[in-house]
Amino acid sequence: MLAGLLFLLMFSCSDKKANLIENNREAVILVQPFKDMNSETTKFVTDQIKKIYPHVKVLEPIELPKEAYYKERNRYRADSIIKSLSQNTEKGFVKIGLTTNDISSTKGSVIDFGVMGLGYQPGKSCVASNFRLNKDNKNEQFFKVAIHEIGHTQGLKHCPEKSCFMRDAEGKNPTDEETDFCNKCRDFLKTKNWKFN
Repeated sequence: MLAGLLFLLMFSCSDKKANLIENNREAVILVQPFKDMNSETTKFVTDQIKKIYPHVKVLEPIELPKEAYYKERNRYRADSIIKSLSQNTEKGFVKIGLTTNDISSTKGSVIDFGVMGLGYQPGKSCVASNFRLNKDNKNEQFFKVAIHEIGHTQGLKHCPEKSCFMRDAEGKNPTDEETDFCNKCRDFLKTKNWKFN
């Protein structure tokens, strides 16, 4: 009886310790380029993400999911892409898909609204596209779209600060005005084990 009680107590303590480790574990961001994405752009975006969050791994390029293709507009449904990315993303990982293709999502009464990116909030997957970005400064803008969508996966909402990565694009491309996460968004990310210099 005493031995059984001691075993139950030890098992309970080790289970709590495992949960504590899991809760304090830093997620790994998996960069998933699709086959249309060139390696130089993938490297640039990845290197920029690493400056903010170092736990990043680049995966081998894959095809965009066929079920995400929206033939009527010759583009891909972002929600279908992130659903596909989520299906094989394990706990403790966040996956961001990168594409040059046009992507869209439902926004209000508009069934097929073109977007630069989309992410579950919170969630374990998101997608960013450089299709709608300016030719000048395109890679820098692409990184900002990517980090914005990663922020959503962590639970961040749109931010009213105009210079914050989490500002709402409101159907435009304000990325050149964005410089960093604002203090409020940084503080939130710190609760998710993000560490800033």
